[in-house]
Amino acid sequence: MSITDHDTIPEIALAWEQAGARVALATVVQTWGSAPRQPGAQLAIREDGTMMGSVSGGCVEGAVVFEAMEALESGKPRLLTYGVADETAFEVGLACGGTIRILVDPIGPQAPALHPDMLAELVAARAARHPIALLTDLDSFARRLAGTDAPDLADRFRADRSGPDEAGQMVTLYNPPLRLVIVGAVHIAQALVPMARLAGYDAVVVDPRDAFASETRFPDTRLLHDWPDDALLALGLDARTAVVTLTHDSKLDDPAIIAALRSDVFYLGCLGSTRTHAKRLERLHAEGLTETDVSRIHAPVGLNIGARSPSEIAVATLAQITLALRGAK
Repeated sequence: MSITDHDTIPEIALAWEQAGARVALATVVQTWGSAPRQPGAQLAIREDGTMMGSVSGGCVEGAVVFEAMEALESGKPRLLTYGVADETAFEVGLACGGTIRILVDPIGPQAPALHPDMLAELVAARAARHPIALLTDLDSFARRLAGTDAPDLADRFRADRSGPDEAGQMVTLYNPPLRLVIVGAVHIAQALVPMARLAGYDAVVVDPRDAFASETRFPDTRLLHDWPDDALLALGLDARTAVVTLTHDSKLDDPAIIAALRSDVFYLGCLGSTRTHAKRLERLHAEGLTETDVSRIHAPVGLNIGARSPSEIAVATLAQITLALRGAK
């Protein structure tokens, strides 16, 4: 299973169910001690024992699959608690053991199972890049979906924090997949695209120059040959998107920068020296952007780790993107 499969568990579960299989969805509710998977992590389990995803990194998956089979027979959810011994944790790469609380939901048309229609609505929201949350009462297993308009969930969505709330509900967040839009199909982009994929980003390369943005240079990558501002407008930039401009050509970079600054992207990084950036700021101010607007730009792009080669600059860039997303701890 690829790393990005971990981020598409609802889609996998729905596809299995729609193909006629009986399916259960296991979700981490709470953890104590060492935990490789945080609340909200999920495991899809098919009736033949096939599973996709992870709830513990290997410590308790076998036991969860067994409980899922029982839940599929009864049609009733199960709330499980597992203690992981230190020696078991060490075997799967953890420093010490802990406790994991897991909700196992059979998917089916009869309550209290998770209804396929609700799962389909959730998946459709994700496909449209609409943040959505599944709220499950941990006593009755009653469920409802909620979006960003729910005031008590706004902070959770921003922090990407699933887990139980004070009302005894499990709040499982489904934020849109992370996305990295790279303007400029240059050597740095060739290194950055595979790194971003490994970090869980959907990578998109924008460059109107066909010779640069080619399948040969960027295999299995979404390539947009439109003018950058048109491409970014069509993509629909949001708070789960990072933008990096790499062309060194103001005719290409500046329209993308302006489009990004007029959106909710969580990160905007621009290649170029301090001197180049100073000239860039003059042009952006002339376009009517304020000092507050341009203060969002990370330039020169990337953390200052002394990077020189395209690959090193890509490492520094992805590290800075991660810092912007997760924040310093």
